[in-house]
Amino acid sequence: MRLHVVDHPLVSHKLTTLRDERTASPEFRRLTDELVTLLAYEATRDVRVEDVTVQTPVAPAHGVILSRPRPLVVPILRAGLGMLDGMMRLVPSAEVGFLGMVRNEETLEASTYAERLPEDLTGRQCYVLDPMLATGGTLAAALDFLVDRGADHITAICLLAAPEGVENLRKGIEHLDIPITVVTAALDEKLNEKGYIVPGLGDAGDRLYGLAQ
Repeated sequence: MRLHVVDHPLVSHKLTTLRDERTASPEFRRLTDELVTLLAYEATRDVRVEDVTVQTPVAPAHGVILSRPRPLVVPILRAGLGMLDGMMRLVPSAEVGFLGMVRNEETLEASTYAERLPEDLTGRQCYVLDPMLATGGTLAAALDFLVDRGADHITAICLLAAPEGVENLRKGIEHLDIPITVVTAALDEKLNEKGYIVPGLGDAGDRLYGLAQ
Protein backbone atom coordinates (compact mmCIF):
# COMPACT_ATOMS: atom_id res chain seq x y z
CA MET A 1 0.00 0.00 0.00
CA ARG A 2 1.24 3.47 -0.91
CA LEU A 3 0.35 6.56 1.15
CA HIS A 4 0.42 9.91 -0.65
CA VAL A 5 -0.02 13.05 1.49
CA VAL A 6 -0.73 15.91 -0.92
CA ASP A 7 1.57 18.85 -0.25
CA HIS A 8 -0.01 21.93 -1.78
CA PRO A 9 -0.81 25.35 -0.27
CA LEU A 10 -4.39 25.35 -1.58
CA VAL A 11 -4.99 21.93 -0.01
CA SER A 12 -3.62 23.16 3.32
CA HIS A 13 -5.66 26.37 3.14
CA LYS A 14 -8.97 24.59 2.53
CA LEU A 15 -8.23 21.92 5.12
CA THR A 16 -7.49 24.55 7.76
CA THR A 17 -10.94 26.10 7.25
CA LEU A 18 -12.54 22.64 7.37
CA ARG A 19 -10.91 22.02 10.74
CA ASP A 20 -12.28 25.25 12.24
CA GLU A 21 -15.25 24.44 14.47
CA ARG A 22 -16.85 27.75 13.43
CA THR A 23 -17.22 26.57 9.81
CA ALA A 24 -20.92 25.88 9.27
CA SER A 25 -22.28 22.96 7.24
CA PRO A 26 -22.92 24.86 3.98
CA GLU A 27 -19.36 26.19 3.92
CA PHE A 28 -18.02 22.82 5.06
CA ARG A 29 -19.75 21.10 2.12
CA ARG A 30 -18.42 23.63 -0.38
CA LEU A 31 -14.86 23.37 0.88
CA THR A 32 -15.02 19.57 0.96
CA ASP A 33 -16.15 19.62 -2.66
CA GLU A 34 -13.23 21.86 -3.66
CA LEU A 35 -10.68 19.93 -1.61
CA VAL A 36 -11.73 16.57 -3.05
CA THR A 37 -11.26 17.89 -6.59
CA LEU A 38 -7.69 18.86 -5.70
CA LEU A 39 -7.03 15.46 -4.11
CA ALA A 40 -8.63 13.69 -7.06
CA TYR A 41 -6.18 15.38 -9.42
CA GLU A 42 -3.36 13.59 -7.58
CA ALA A 43 -5.33 10.38 -7.10
CA THR A 44 -5.98 9.91 -10.82
CA ARG A 45 -2.37 10.10 -11.98
CA ASP A 46 -2.47 6.36 -12.66
CA VAL A 47 -5.92 6.30 -14.27
CA ARG A 48 -5.88 3.98 -17.27
CA VAL A 49 -5.94 5.57 -20.71
CA GLU A 50 -5.64 4.43 -24.31
CA ASP A 51 -4.06 6.15 -27.28
CA VAL A 52 -6.27 7.81 -29.87
CA THR A 53 -5.91 10.15 -32.80
CA VAL A 54 -8.36 13.00 -33.32
CA GLN A 55 -8.72 15.52 -36.09
CA THR A 56 -8.22 19.14 -35.06
CA PRO A 57 -9.23 22.02 -37.37
CA VAL A 58 -5.59 22.01 -38.52
CA ALA A 59 -4.23 18.46 -38.49
CA PRO A 60 -4.45 15.03 -36.82
CA ALA A 61 -3.38 15.02 -33.15
CA HIS A 62 -2.35 12.10 -31.00
CA GLY A 63 -3.77 11.96 -27.48
CA VAL A 64 -5.42 9.70 -24.91
CA ILE A 65 -8.89 8.97 -23.60
CA LEU A 66 -10.00 7.04 -20.51
CA SER A 67 -9.93 3.31 -21.10
CA ARG A 68 -12.89 0.99 -20.77
CA PRO A 69 -14.18 -0.30 -18.51
CA ARG A 70 -14.58 3.17 -17.08
CA PRO A 71 -13.30 3.96 -13.56
CA LEU A 72 -15.74 3.25 -10.74
CA VAL A 73 -16.15 5.81 -7.96
CA VAL A 74 -17.37 4.33 -4.67
CA PRO A 75 -18.36 6.69 -1.85
CA ILE A 76 -18.71 5.01 1.53
CA LEU A 77 -22.05 6.06 3.00
CA ARG A 78 -22.91 8.38 4.49
CA ALA A 79 -20.05 10.87 4.75
CA GLY A 80 -18.46 9.73 1.50
CA LEU A 81 -21.43 11.21 -0.37
CA GLY A 82 -20.15 14.65 0.55
CA MET A 83 -17.04 13.92 -1.54
CA LEU A 84 -18.81 12.62 -4.64
CA ASP A 85 -19.46 15.87 -6.52
CA GLY A 86 -15.85 16.98 -6.16
CA MET A 87 -14.64 13.68 -7.61
CA MET A 88 -17.16 13.58 -10.46
CA ARG A 89 -16.29 17.11 -11.49
CA LEU A 90 -12.85 15.84 -12.42
CA VAL A 91 -13.93 12.48 -13.89
CA PRO A 92 -17.50 13.01 -15.14
CA SER A 93 -17.46 9.89 -17.32
CA ALA A 94 -16.76 7.58 -14.37
CA GLU A 95 -19.46 5.27 -13.09
CA VAL A 96 -20.66 5.43 -9.47
CA GLY A 97 -21.40 2.66 -7.00
CA PHE A 98 -22.35 2.94 -3.34
CA LEU A 99 -21.18 1.06 -0.29
CA GLY A 100 -22.87 1.50 3.09
CA MET A 101 -20.68 0.64 6.05
CA VAL A 102 -21.13 1.32 9.74
CA ARG A 103 -18.58 1.26 12.55
CA ASN A 104 -19.48 -0.26 15.90
CA GLU A 105 -18.55 2.46 18.38
CA GLU A 106 -17.60 -0.12 21.03
CA THR A 107 -15.59 -2.63 19.00
CA LEU A 108 -14.63 -0.11 16.25
CA GLU A 109 -15.25 -2.87 13.70
CA ALA A 110 -16.99 -2.14 10.39
CA SER A 111 -19.80 -4.05 8.75
CA THR A 112 -21.66 -3.66 5.43
CA TYR A 113 -25.34 -2.71 5.61
CA ALA A 114 -25.99 -1.74 1.97
CA GLU A 115 -24.34 -1.83 -1.45
CA ARG A 116 -25.12 -0.85 -5.00
CA LEU A 117 -22.25 -2.15 -7.09
CA PRO A 118 -21.74 -4.34 -10.16
CA GLU A 119 -21.47 -8.00 -9.28
CA ASP A 120 -18.35 -8.33 -11.42
CA LEU A 121 -15.60 -5.70 -11.06
CA THR A 122 -13.00 -7.63 -13.02
CA GLY A 123 -10.54 -5.25 -14.62
CA ARG A 124 -12.00 -2.19 -12.91
CA GLN A 125 -10.10 0.67 -11.35
CA CYS A 126 -11.94 1.86 -8.26
CA TYR A 127 -11.75 5.16 -6.40
CA VAL A 128 -13.08 4.91 -2.87
CA LEU A 129 -14.23 8.06 -1.08
CA ASP A 130 -14.03 8.02 2.73
CA PRO A 131 -13.39 11.32 4.57
CA MET A 132 -11.62 9.99 7.65
CA LEU A 133 -9.02 7.21 7.82
CA ALA A 134 -9.26 6.83 11.59
CA THR A 135 -9.08 3.26 12.86
CA GLY A 136 -8.81 1.91 9.32
CA GLY A 137 -11.41 -0.80 9.84
CA THR A 138 -14.10 0.66 7.59
CA LEU A 139 -11.77 1.30 4.69
CA ALA A 140 -10.10 -2.11 5.00
CA ALA A 141 -13.50 -3.81 4.90
CA ALA A 142 -14.50 -1.73 1.86
CA LEU A 143 -11.33 -2.60 -0.04
CA ASP A 144 -11.77 -6.28 0.80
CA PHE A 145 -15.34 -6.11 -0.52
CA LEU A 146 -14.25 -4.56 -3.83
CA VAL A 147 -11.36 -6.97 -4.38
CA ASP A 148 -13.68 -9.90 -3.72
CA ARG A 149 -15.73 -8.69 -6.66
CA GLY A 150 -12.69 -8.46 -8.92
CA ALA A 151 -11.34 -4.91 -8.63
CA ASP A 152 -7.66 -4.94 -9.59
CA HIS A 153 -6.54 -1.37 -8.80
CA ILE A 154 -7.88 0.80 -5.95
CA THR A 155 -7.18 4.35 -4.85
CA ALA A 156 -8.79 5.67 -1.66
CA ILE A 157 -9.25 9.41 -1.20
CA CYS A 158 -9.46 10.64 2.40
CA LEU A 159 -9.55 14.15 3.78
CA LEU A 160 -7.54 13.12 6.83
CA ALA A 161 -5.64 10.10 8.11
CA ALA A 162 -4.30 9.03 11.49
CA PRO A 163 -1.03 7.08 11.86
CA GLU A 164 -2.86 4.27 13.66
CA GLY A 165 -5.40 4.05 10.86
CA VAL A 166 -2.72 3.88 8.20
CA GLU A 167 -0.91 1.09 10.05
CA ASN A 168 -4.12 -0.84 10.75
CA LEU A 169 -5.10 -0.52 7.11
CA ARG A 170 -1.73 -1.86 5.97
CA LYS A 171 -2.18 -4.90 8.19
CA GLY A 172 -5.84 -5.34 7.25
CA ILE A 173 -5.17 -5.47 3.50
CA GLU A 174 -1.76 -7.14 3.39
CA HIS A 175 -3.43 -10.21 1.88
CA LEU A 176 -4.73 -8.20 -1.09
CA ASP A 177 -2.39 -8.61 -4.04
CA ILE A 178 -3.35 -5.52 -6.06
CA PRO A 179 -2.02 -1.94 -6.23
CA ILE A 180 -3.62 0.17 -3.48
CA THR A 181 -2.96 3.85 -2.85
CA VAL A 182 -4.33 6.19 -0.17
CA VAL A 183 -4.38 9.88 -1.06
CA THR A 184 -5.01 12.31 1.79
CA ALA A 185 -4.71 16.00 2.60
CA ALA A 186 -2.90 15.40 5.90
CA LEU A 187 -1.54 12.76 8.24
CA ASP A 188 -2.59 13.91 11.72
CA GLU A 189 -1.08 13.22 15.13
CA LYS A 190 -3.06 10.33 16.61
CA LEU A 191 -6.40 8.84 17.57
CA ASN A 192 -8.06 9.62 20.89
CA GLU A 193 -9.66 7.05 23.16
CA LYS A 194 -12.93 7.30 21.22
CA GLY A 195 -11.28 6.56 17.88
CA TYR A 196 -11.43 10.15 16.60
CA ILE A 197 -8.55 11.76 14.73
CA VAL A 198 -6.60 14.42 16.67
CA PRO A 199 -6.62 17.31 15.90
CA GLY A 200 -8.91 16.17 13.08
CA LEU A 201 -12.06 18.06 12.18
CA GLY A 202 -14.72 16.26 14.19
CA ASP A 203 -17.32 13.91 12.73
CA ALA A 204 -17.27 14.52 8.96
CA GLY A 205 -20.81 13.26 8.44
CA ASP A 206 -22.26 15.48 11.15
CA ARG A 207 -20.40 18.53 9.89
CA LEU A 208 -21.43 17.88 6.29
CA TYR A 209 -25.10 17.36 6.98
CA GLY A 210 -25.71 18.90 10.39
CA LEU A 211 -27.31 15.77 11.82
CA ALA A 212 -26.06 13.50 14.61
CA GLN A 213 -25.81 9.82 13.81
